[in-house]
Amino acid sequence: MTTPKHEAASAARRPGGRWRRWRRGRPFTAGVLVALGGAEMLVTLRAPLGVLLHIGPQGLAAYLVPIILVICGALLIATPQQRVFYALVSLVLGLVSWLTSNLGGFLVGMLLALVGGALAFAWTPDRQRRPAAEASVPPSPREPADDADTAPLPGAGTSDPAPADRG
Repeated sequence: MTTPKHEAASAARRPGGRWRRWRRGRPFTAGVLVALGGAEMLVTLRAPLGVLLHIGPQGLAAYLVPIILVICGALLIATPQQRVFYALVSLVLGLVSWLTSNLGGFLVGMLLALVGGALAFAWTPDRQRRPAAEASVPPSPREPADDADTAPLPGAGTSDPAPADRG
């Protein structure tokens, strides 16, 4: 009979467990959506001439915007620490693609880039959970709280102030 401890250890050793942890540690779905949006815009640029819509500048910007979106999608997955910057770039370029890349890849690529950028902007990394025994014990009154915004006052660590300090 296996215990929950053994089941958790065997789940961590499975290849799917490592992939799942890696994928959850970054805005993976957002990066894939942004990259797919950029790729779809690139495909629509190469559509037959009867399908192309000539709106906006059709020069370098028509190719540059989708290429940068694909790069942003890959960088969202590779470097999740910079997700806010890449998300904002993806959102702006998704909107700019309406003018430069055949109405944003016939609206599909633009929507993929915008949804992916919004997901990347909203994504937050998981914080490490404390063990259950440590989480159930409240902090003692003499130990300062874990709040980063508050600092202990000078002399707050003493148990009883001296008579001269009482005023």
